[in-house]
Amino acid sequence: MSETAVKAPGVPDAGRWKALVFIALAQLMVVLDATIVNIALPSAQQDLGISDGNRQWVVTAYALAFGGLLLFGGRIADLWGRKRTFVLGLAGFAVASALGGAATNEAMMFGSRALQGVFGALLAPAALSLLAVMFTDAKERAKAFGIYGAIAGGGGAVGLILGGFLTEYLNWRWTFFVNIPFAVVAAAGAYFVIREPQGGRNRSPLDIPGVFLSTLGLVALVYGFTRAESEGWSDATTVGMFVGAAVLLLSFVLVEAKVKAPLLPLRVITERNRGGVYLSLGLAIIAMFGLFLFLTYYLQIVKGYTPVKTGFAFLPMIAGMITGSTQIGTRLMTRVAPRLLMGPGFLVAAVGMLFLTQLEVDTSYAAVLLPGMLLLGLGMGTAFMPAMSMATQGVEPRDSGVASAMVNTSQQVGGAIGTALLNTIAASATTSYIADHIGGATSRSQQQLVQLEGQVQGYTSAIWLAVGILAVAAVIALTFVNAGRPGGTAVTGSGSADGVEDELPVPVIAH
Repeated sequence: MSETAVKAPGVPDAGRWKALVFIALAQLMVVLDATIVNIALPSAQQDLGISDGNRQWVVTAYALAFGGLLLFGGRIADLWGRKRTFVLGLAGFAVASALGGAATNEAMMFGSRALQGVFGALLAPAALSLLAVMFTDAKERAKAFGIYGAIAGGGGAVGLILGGFLTEYLNWRWTFFVNIPFAVVAAAGAYFVIREPQGGRNRSPLDIPGVFLSTLGLVALVYGFTRAESEGWSDATTVGMFVGAAVLLLSFVLVEAKVKAPLLPLRVITERNRGGVYLSLGLAIIAMFGLFLFLTYYLQIVKGYTPVKTGFAFLPMIAGMITGSTQIGTRLMTRVAPRLLMGPGFLVAAVGMLFLTQLEVDTSYAAVLLPGMLLLGLGMGTAFMPAMSMATQGVEPRDSGVASAMVNTSQQVGGAIGTALLNTIAASATTSYIADHIGGATSRSQQQLVQLEGQVQGYTSAIWLAVGILAVAAVIALTFVNAGRPGGTAVTGSGSADGVEDELPVPVIAH
């Protein structure tokens, strides 16, 4: 990296707002990719001759690579430099997307998705830690995190709209090719605009045992939940994956406590506020990921919406998230303690979920879905914004990459758990409902109605569990996160793990 790409520590970067545009663009690309591919999957499966049994690997290959390598990616950002890692991640993601769009068979598709995951694991922590070290003023940071939080939360729903348009009016391949202009613009902008503060590198030798244990452990954990969704929780391989993940991750913690230069310094996760953020955010993502899936199925299969109409149906949630992040969260973050935004935010989201437990086959969009999604988005946006800003609060600059990666990891693992756990609950409730009611259906139309009612019963059963999970996330946020407001004094006990009180105008953020 050239000398012009480095700025003196303690001096606000004059180009920081321009840099935010390109960092946010990269974040939007990664978040979009998570949902945009789901919309295109049926068309891609048919074109490439992918079997029903193998189609899950289009999603799973990405999830395993991304989730397994996040901690390693965060450490690489601290070691190589965040700007360099960010640009490399964007370039690699663009190449992998081009391969996915040009795929001629299932092996090429699965390989491109895994490659996207590898470069995404470099890109995401680097983006967050760049934002952390570039915005040092509490009020400015609140605005930056509000914008970033809105994208992190609402980008997935935008992906549904864009995916619907591209698949319906162009071709499924464009759901991959669309990443290329995003990546090129973000990489070029980052190269010329971003100047990384001096003294933030962690040049300690790489903790190879830590990389090995964390990557295998996280891959086993994510794959265990993914497999549980399709094969069941009692499947021998599923159970083996969970046991293996537990052993590997426990070994990882023991190694990190002893090595001189750990991949994940335990001080990053044992500090009370950060631990509370990682845990509550992971739980909220469990609830939200499952809901995205169920609402997409409900709108398309039960209500008969087209992919494009389904995407537009999610707009109230996006509007709520943007309002919660950029208006409520940003305006209040410098005035109240983070827990007073996170706790109530998760509870408002839970109320939104409560609306959605009332779904029936003929439910009115305006009466139930609209207010439910609006409240869900508003609550999540309000809670995500301070949660992300707290993610690396008090962390030394040399640890900011790996601390950012921890938030990405909690979200990625939360997403895998949410999809598998809530899908299992839904499938079980659907099967039970149909078994109990199909006997009374004498005509074909009545049987089809029972099938649809069974699906909706499954969705609402899973959404009830999501309500409970969000309530637990709120309790954790209110009890664990006890830091004072940014720019104010820290609440007793909110110091860092090494006993030094943290100044609050030093937080960070995550995907």
